[in-house]
Amino acid sequence: MKDMIGTKNTPLVLKTPPLSSEYTMHADIKDGKEVLVCTVGKTVLLYDYHCLADLHAMLKAHGDWIELGSADEQKPAKDGTVEAWGRSEKNPVGGWYGLKKGLRGRFGMYIPPLMEALGLAEVTHDAKGNKMRAT
Repeated sequence: MKDMIGTKNTPLVLKTPPLSSEYTMHADIKDGKEVLVCTVGKTVLLYDYHCLADLHAMLKAHGDWIELGSADEQKPAKDGTVEAWGRSEKNPVGGWYGLKKGLRGRFGMYIPPLMEALGLAEVTHDAKGNKMRAT
């Protein structure tokens, strides 16, 4: 999968679920840990690479569409959403998949399109209220 995600020099170009903004994603190693590097304009967010397998497993177990519910770190995530799961103490890492303090949110905005590009999930592309499910 890492080959499909790209590198710093050749990142994968993605669009947010509503297809309104472009951003890039690539795999890298930071402090000895595998990470996903998400670049939105000049802002760089980091997510634990293992979120891909963990989220896919959760979606498979869920078995149906689940709302994305993207939110900044400083805002509460709506219960029952991908965003809430991505910061829950009940997920496999026991908390945030976002790794950069202050920029740990937006998991539900930037990880689902990557999973769709990798063939791991389907994502809806409406103006609001997007959802995803495992493929």
